[in-house]
Amino acid sequence: MSAEAELLWHGDRDLKGVDAVVVPGGFSYGDYLRAGAIARFAPVMESVIEFANEGGLVLGICNGFQILCEAGLLPGALLDNESLKFVFRQVQMDVVDRNTPFTRNCPPTLLAPVKHMSAVLLAGAGPGRAQVCGRSQPERLAGHIAGVVNIAGNVFGLMPHPEHAVDPLTGSEDGLNIFESIRAAVDERVRVA
Repeated sequence: MSAEAELLWHGDRDLKGVDAVVVPGGFSYGDYLRAGAIARFAPVMESVIEFANEGGLVLGICNGFQILCEAGLLPGALLDNESLKFVFRQVQMDVVDRNTPFTRNCPPTLLAPVKHMSAVLLAGAGPGRAQVCGRSQPERLAGHIAGVVNIAGNVFGLMPHPEHAVDPLTGSEDGLNIFESIRAAVDERVRVA
């Protein structure tokens, strides 16, 4: 079964009946204050929060991860890298928990690029709890935490970019495993409903 993407505008509240939401990476307005701090207030995020609270699958990649933390969908805050410099390199992610809708089709390790200025997870901040779902190598990146999933298991924040690891020409196609996992989870939900 194939999947289709539906582009959602930040100023609209309509999620257009999507089965899963991906809050992508990329810089957003106001990141000079704190990454994702302003984007969290976009009208579409009200609907994303409601969707997640009703059990919908939500993936936040890089800055999308930061926005999910700012929105309270994942606990914690992402602080500037220890080097205070932008980091851009391929990293290996050890998949710690392969029993989530986002990692169920993943091998034990994934190779994907990181591209961030703020990726040190201060896990004790904010509401709720989460469990580490992926750890990055080398250890100095992202405080060693590459991804977390909320306790309900339906919201996943990931610092490496799986969408940039989908073709051998980019150095890896491991990112496809994340998207295949989501598609399989959605297909399973549709069959049960």
